[in-house]
Amino acid sequence: MLQVDSHKLRHLREEKVLTMEQIAELAGVSYNTVYRLEHGRSGARQRSIKALARVLGVAPQELLANGKP
Repeated sequence: MLQVDSHKLRHLREEKVLTMEQIAELAGVSYNTVYRLEHGRSGARQRSIKALARVLGVAPQELLANGKP
């Protein structure tokens, strides 16, 4: 599991004016996954990070804590 920068994920989502439900649906992940990531309660699989990054229009590395895998 990879650590996500929870604050950055939320900031980018809010910039796109998306709810957690909307980004989850667009990325093909569960609402619970998005919730846990935004609240720093869980790490993420690489597939989930790539999907969220695609929806947000950023490189997957931008979502990682400290920009590192």
